[in-house]
Amino acid sequence: MANGKQGDVVLRFDEVSFNFGHNHPILTEADFSVRRGSKVTLMGQNGAGKSTIFKLITGEHKAEAGSVIVTPGNSIAISRQVIPRSEMELTVRDFFLKALTGKTGQDAIDEFKIYDIDPRMDRVLDAVDFPGRSQAQGTGKAQVAGISERIVKSFSGGQQARLLLASALIQDPGILLLDEPTNNLDHSGIDHLKTFLKAYPKTVLVISHDAEFLNSFTDGVLYLDIHTKKVEQYMGDYYDVLKDITARVERENRANALLAKEIQAKKDQANMFANKGGQMRIVAKRMREKAEALEEEIVEVRQEDKTIRKFVIPSQPEFTGEIMNISSYLVIKNHKPTRRTCSIVLKRKQHLLLKGPNGIGKSTLLESLARGTAEGATIADGVRVGYYRQDFSTLNFEHTVHDALFAASATHIEQDIRSVAAGFLIRGDMMDTKVGALSEGQKGLVAFACLVLQKPGLLILDEPTNHINFRHIPVIAQALHDYEGAMILVSHVPEFVEKIRIDETLDLGK
Repeated sequence: MANGKQGDVVLRFDEVSFNFGHNHPILTEADFSVRRGSKVTLMGQNGAGKSTIFKLITGEHKAEAGSVIVTPGNSIAISRQVIPRSEMELTVRDFFLKALTGKTGQDAIDEFKIYDIDPRMDRVLDAVDFPGRSQAQGTGKAQVAGISERIVKSFSGGQQARLLLASALIQDPGILLLDEPTNNLDHSGIDHLKTFLKAYPKTVLVISHDAEFLNSFTDGVLYLDIHTKKVEQYMGDYYDVLKDITARVERENRANALLAKEIQAKKDQANMFANKGGQMRIVAKRMREKAEALEEEIVEVRQEDKTIRKFVIPSQPEFTGEIMNISSYLVIKNHKPTRRTCSIVLKRKQHLLLKGPNGIGKSTLLESLARGTAEGATIADGVRVGYYRQDFSTLNFEHTVHDALFAASATHIEQDIRSVAAGFLIRGDMMDTKVGALSEGQKGLVAFACLVLQKPGLLILDEPTNHINFRHIPVIAQALHDYEGAMILVSHVPEFVEKIRIDETLDLGK
């Protein structure tokens, strides 16, 4: 990709084509290159195949045609969207050892000298501003001692996001791939990541739907067009790209309009000469040929990403009194649970915002509230709880999309299920796809479709903008603003929260 950086090309896609299963093209003759030291954004609609491009770069997927060329001497590391479930039970040390060696336990220790891992962990945990490490500032082993033996799943979503980034950095790659790195990060985490990326001297490719985050460091954009299956290259940040795209579409539309006018004139002339018969039929044939040649000059105008339809999450109308009562809750301070008291009563049309830094216990509290196991909180009998988890574990990944929607539906009416699905861009061919095979963004849309079909009396949402295309976010915000049941929301995106009616705020950090 051409940009202000003058480094050599370190990565090139040469007419790469790739299909996902039978008759599901992701890329068709994709061409682009990335230069050393550049900071490049990869954008596209949910499900377009952005993560697939990363897997082609890492070698997890193989191109069916064309070549993915990584310049020798450039190692690659990826910070994934989520930690795989198979790695959730690892200790942090084993998590990092697996990133370095592909192995865990004694096999990893034998391959990677254990005396070197702690200083490396110390450096990367510091680089990602990992909470808790500063309590033992100084020597590497002392800093990570309280962290390295903890189980990965014991950390909050924001802390796991930092571990993902650190697991990529510890490999010291020449090319760093970041897949939705701001998901679950609080403001301080995002600010720290911005500062880090601006100063980072190596090549970075980032997938993100956060335009403000991207614009802070991006010097080029690769756009995967879900319609043409091509990769478009642009200079500048996302706002520059919008201007370029708008100007190009306007030019192409004007050129196509002129061509259409000329084509129609040739066809009219051809019809006129054909009706005269004789030698005029030869002239008519030439006119038709000219019209056909002009039709080939019409360019396919770039189609914009589709946005989900406006939607309403119906609530249980029979509940008019108290839906939830919270008298106390737990927070995590210095790795220890601390109980605090409060007096919160949620009725219909009352929206509660939970705030607090990563690791304070927001997701843990939401889960216990949703399950009805939170000490100090009660939910009225008969209330249906709609729970949106940031890791989508409320969905069965082995179910098909249709199974998931049918199970969530309060009515099980097939026509309603398919109508709601279509509004969330869940096409007919996706209905028989397993949930686990969807992109993270598509899983999020399925989770929202489930909430619409469920018609809950209490809505509990944990970071509902994670993985979601930014074009959809205003539509989701409006639906939550208008929701007439009781709602509890956690979100680190202030622009999103500002669009939603909030009646009460509980700050766990105070």
